[in-house]
Parts: sequence; C-alpha cells; structure tokens
Amino acid sequence: MGEHVYLYCERGVNPDLLAEPVNAATNAAFLLAALAGLWLFYRRPAAARSADHYLLIGLVFVIGLGSLSFHLFATEATSLADTIPIGLFVLVNLGFALNRLLGVPPGWTVLIVAGFAGLAAGTMQLRCFDGAIGFPGPNVTGASPCFNGSIAYFPALLAMAVIGALLWARKQRAGTTILWAALIFAISVTFRSLDLALCGTVIASGHKLGTHFLWHLLNALTLFLLLKASLEAGQGVSGASRSRAEILAPVPSSAPAREEEPEERSGSFL
Repeated sequence: MGEHVYLYCERGVNPDLLAEPVNAATNAAFLLAALAGLWLFYRRPAAARSADHYLLIGLVFVIGLGSLSFHLFATEATSLADTIPIGLFVLVNLGFALNRLLGVPPGWTVLIVAGFAGLAAGTMQLRCFDGAIGFPGPNVTGASPCFNGSIAYFPALLAMAVIGALLWARKQRAGTTILWAALIFAISVTFRSLDLALCGTVIASGHKLGTHFLWHLLNALTLFLLLKASLEAGQGVSGASRSRAEILAPVPSSAPAREEEPEERSGSFL
C-alpha cells in the first residue's frame, strides 16, 4: 500500500512530497465548498435540516482531505483515501435525491442505489485497447483505463442529468441546480481526462501543470451545487415550499381553451 502511484501530469514520476503543488493546493476548493454548504445549511429553517445534510457536507470535507493526501503522498493507500469518499458521496447523494427529492419509496431507493453501485463498479473495469473499449482478456496487451480513468465517473454524470431533468419537469427548483451541476461536472471530467494528453501545454516557471487542477476547482463547484440542491427539497421554481403531494402529483393535461369575448381579452398578447 506504500507503493507510489503516478497518474497525473504535474507529478510525472517524481515521488517527492511537494511534487504536485498546484494539484495539492486546489483541494482547498473542496473545503470551501463544504463550508459554503454548511453556511447554506444553517440559513435553512431548523425543520428543513436533517442528518443527511450533515453527512453530505461532511463527505465533501473528507473528499478534500483525501484528495490532498493523495496529491501529497501519491501512494496506493492515499489513492483509496482519495476515491472512497467520492464513491460514498455519489451513493449517498443518489439515495437522497431519489428518496427526498423525487419521492421514490425507501425500498426502491435501496435497490436503485445498489444497481447503480454495480453499474459503476463494472464501468471502472472497462479498459481501452486496440481502438476498442471493453473487458480485455489475459492475452490482451497495452490495455489502459479509458479517458485517463475518468470513465468511472460517467454513470454519476448520467444519473445527475436524468435526476435533474426529472426534477426540472416537475418544476422543482433543485432540478435546475442539478442540471447546472451536471453541465459543470461534464466539463470537469473532460479536463480530468485530458490531463496527460495536454501535459506540457501549461507550464509555469518550468513546471508542467496539466489540467487536473481544473478538475478540482470545477468538481468542488459541482459538489457545492449538489449540496445546494439537497437543501432545496420541496421548493418550486419560485423558491416557495411545496408539499410532498404537490411535488409528486402528475402534471394535469391542459383543458380546452374557453372562447372569450374580445373585450375580456383586452391587453393580452394571446
């Protein structure tokens, strides 16, 4: 577990503690996202707060610390400290969104989250080789993680887009917030994927930066928006609170328009 891991442009193959100064420093963005989420949390009425929010905010804080430890020590052990909190946040946030925002019953929520975890685990095993993506056999050589390992985040991006669209269709305020988070996350994943491909494009004082630090900054913004969305449960697009029954009620079909007298429609564009 103490073996060094070399994944990003800025470190290269340098095992030194401060080989990734920019990647390490930008983890402060995760800590700021957690603090900003906590600030929003305490601005909410006491009745709107829950232990779930504490857990989500705490996980964002731990994500920052875990990522910092990896970009300082770059070992197998700190790699786990980096990835496990991210995975936990994704699963907890998915369960929260399904149950608290979309109103999915607890039993179905557990099944969906379990199925998502299986899908994500399978996606992490995908490799790129010979111009293809799949699960290479033992005789295949040259297989490597697709998109610099970023393919593991594709299921999370898809889940954010679907949940955001469903909430937006129900005119919930959280839907717009999650869709913005999905868009920013897509850009963030792109920068993570291009880190090695663009290595050397950005050089400061003779030091190669890569693009991984942009993943940190944009991903921190994504997590903040997801925390914000979790605090918007029950709010309509106007920001007014709505009951659970109103949120889950189907959108009524439009009734036939009533023919009105011209004088009754005075001043209207219709």
